[in-house]
Amino acid sequence: MMQSRFRLMRLVRTTSSEVYVIWEGEERVGQLDLHYARDTIQGTLILETLLSISSEKDLLEQVDQDIVSSYLPIFERDNLLITIYRGEEINTYMDPHATLEEDEDETDDS
Repeated sequence: MMQSRFRLMRLVRTTSSEVYVIWEGEERVGQLDLHYARDTIQGTLILETLLSISSEKDLLEQVDQDIVSSYLPIFERDNLLITIYRGEEINTYMDPHATLEEDEDETDDS
């Protein structure tokens, strides 16, 4: 079995979507959001690093083999569309109330 070039780490899974962070070695390459709708799969790939066209194709082939084909084999799906963007993570926002509630719960236990 051939070793995969990219590591796809799932962050979130719902009944109709998944979010993955993509790594190549220790470098974060990007993020992939996939949305499943019966026999159609729509994806958004945000690359955070410059990849050659052949590397993009390698990544998309790995995504298809490792993730998409496990949901719907190629002969059962009508459409797979992945749109690629180049970007960078600027910041992450979290619900500040969730943190406060967790802190209050910890205080109550003391």
